[in-house]
Amino acid sequence: MSADHMKPKALKALIRTVPDFPEFGIQFRDITTLIGHPEGLMSSVYHLAELARAGGAQKIAGMEARGFIFGAAVAVALGIGFVPVRKPGKLPIKTIGIDYALEYGTDRLEMDPDAVSTGEKVVIVDDLIATGGTALATTELLRKAGAIVEHALFVIDLPDLGGAAKLRDADVMVGTLMDFEGD
Repeated sequence: MSADHMKPKALKALIRTVPDFPEFGIQFRDITTLIGHPEGLMSSVYHLAELARAGGAQKIAGMEARGFIFGAAVAVALGIGFVPVRKPGKLPIKTIGIDYALEYGTDRLEMDPDAVSTGEKVVIVDDLIATGGTALATTELLRKAGAIVEHALFVIDLPDLGGAAKLRDADVMVGTLMDFEGD
């Protein structure tokens, strides 16, 4: 690792914790302070790109909206394409989509079916893994489009919520830069 890049422990110190957001008892992990710090953002992208390279990434996929920040930057760092996984109705073409369960209700993700080629290795990049619902749906959607999805990378893991374990159960290796346990 280059001396020019902050280590994950120093990056963790740049994450702002906002208590009781969006509701009482939740400790919200805010990446705004990390992405606003030039060296912190650059170092986060560097570490994620190294993990994606090791995972054989041919393309990077990121989920709307914060996955676009880190995913597109990692794709640029590696010189490969980026696949945006969108909320419904955002793409002006015929899409493929998947509905997935939320704590209360359902949501949907969509993508351009021509954004990946059959057998192409796509690594998912997002800011945070919590319950894993969005990442699992993205994995399923990319696989439906023909991609090979074996790795997912996140800046932050909230291990107590079990999302990373669910991804591993779906045969996806999970890499993270930091975790926040317990709260």
